[in-house]
Amino acid sequence: MRILVFSDIHGDRAALEELMEREADLYIAAGDLVSWGRGLDGLAPVLQQRAPNVWVLPGNHERESEIESFCRRHHLNALHGRHFQMDGWHIAGLGHSSPTPFNTPGEYTEEEIAARLGAFSGLKPLILVCHCPPLGTALDRAGFRRHIGSRAVREFLDREQPAWFACGHVHETAGVVTQVGATRAVNAGKYGHLIEVPRMDYA
Repeated sequence: MRILVFSDIHGDRAALEELMEREADLYIAAGDLVSWGRGLDGLAPVLQQRAPNVWVLPGNHERESEIESFCRRHHLNALHGRHFQMDGWHIAGLGHSSPTPFNTPGEYTEEEIAARLGAFSGLKPLILVCHCPPLGTALDRAGFRRHIGSRAVREFLDREQPAWFACGHVHETAGVVTQVGATRAVNAGKYGHLIEVPRMDYA
């Protein structure tokens, strides 16, 4: 199974078109398709090229309700707070970010992130996609090497150790791949990252 995860398009239609030209079984937009929620519908025709295999999360620039409505209008799949199974894998998603200095529309407290991630506890094998990276890793270093990720995301990864984790949000670390314990973790960024995993067959 091939999953193309990407994030932080921020209205760059050309970048999104290039992503949709790549072959994958699933396409997951990990948040911030646009900035401040403006222009979502203008990107819909590009994403519809790969429907019904496109799943969308809200970033910190989009409200959950905006993404839910956008997906309903354009026959795409909303992934926020949900999980599904494919080829023996659990695939789960949580959008929004921990608090930022900019008061963007899609922000959660750490307690809210922890509570929502709790719904995915015990799912194995798991591929988890969040907008926000885990705190204190190679994925969340912003300007001046400050770590601005989520403590709750980090705690979930440390505890549950999903097979794969993908995120976005921090533009400076787009494309970085690292290990968080046993978890292979990537900041997918606007150019995307292709996760390839074998089919899991159970007797």
